[in-house]
Amino acid sequence: MGLNPRSLPDFPWDSLTPFRERAAAHPGGVVDLSVGTPVDPTPEVVRAALAAASDAPGYPTTQGTVALRQAVVDWFSRTRGVHSLTADAVLPTVGSKELVAWLPALLGLGQGDVVVHPAAAYPTYDVGARLAGATALAADDVASWAGRDDVRLVWINSPSNPTGRVLGRDELREIVEAARAIGAIVASDECYAALAWEEPYASEGVPSVLDPAVCGGSHEGLLAVYSLSKQSNLAGYRAAFVAGDRALVGSLLETRKHAGMIVPAPVQAATAAALGDDSHVTQQRERYRRRREALLPAVRDAGFSVPGSEAGLYLWATRGEDCWDTLAFLADRGIVAAPGAFYGEQAREFVRIALTATDERLEQAVHRLAKNG
Repeated sequence: MGLNPRSLPDFPWDSLTPFRERAAAHPGGVVDLSVGTPVDPTPEVVRAALAAASDAPGYPTTQGTVALRQAVVDWFSRTRGVHSLTADAVLPTVGSKELVAWLPALLGLGQGDVVVHPAAAYPTYDVGARLAGATALAADDVASWAGRDDVRLVWINSPSNPTGRVLGRDELREIVEAARAIGAIVASDECYAALAWEEPYASEGVPSVLDPAVCGGSHEGLLAVYSLSKQSNLAGYRAAFVAGDRALVGSLLETRKHAGMIVPAPVQAATAAALGDDSHVTQQRERYRRRREALLPAVRDAGFSVPGSEAGLYLWATRGEDCWDTLAFLADRGIVAAPGAFYGEQAREFVRIALTATDERLEQAVHRLAKNG
């Protein structure tokens, strides 16, 4: 029996249309801070690699080139403190969202299986469970699912979209140990890891689920998912990968071969180049840091509190009212944000305000949020 489309939620972004129209009526035009899509240029080193690989008449491999997979291994060792990963435990994906959406199905999950995801979460974790016919469970408390034999997959998202919260090594280790005790797989969505703003993570880095201090030196049952959309402005390239348990990655590879889920050859070359160049990542991080340092005090001065948000591309903000009322408040100032209702019922008093706008648009938002602006 095929999937009934009615079992999926409505695509949430369509509900923002009236707020965008309201914001567009502002004399200075709309400042759209609702979606975390990059606006800065793709780095030249990446564009050059893409161009150099553009003569690609043959089919690329699903597994990815050795150069790409080794670049992932080297990147994990250099930037994430993960030194035991090998190239045969790496698999490129067509962006990270498709992997998030299809992972439960690719793992063979179905009716009677439970997929755990954070309570305030990117909606695609829930959608992925539904696509597989499994049941999604929104939970932050490990005790709420530890010991359950129907839990087959546990999603981690650190730094979190939307809250910006970072899980420390002790918290990650607790999740890994609880999942291993029941034979569940842990998939860690780490795509904002390069964008930590507050200590200790700003200087020490955001820990990965593959960190030996988290996993005990074994990647068994663990998958780390990463995207270059955020750190390298490659959203348009759909450049991402999954790495970790060699057996799990091998199983995903075999299924993806049958389904033709292949990253284009020029994108593979561009991804390898991006992973090998840290300088552009540092430059982009500083752009976002400047924007955050300008926008955060303006948001607070406008009556918001901003708990967490210690990493990532968003301010997770609340005025202590329903998120739709907050969206109206912002729209009257020509600003669009994402409602917390997109991310779970417990988030209905929050909005997610993105840092992904040009400096000129961010300056407009700061001015409009000023008490006397």
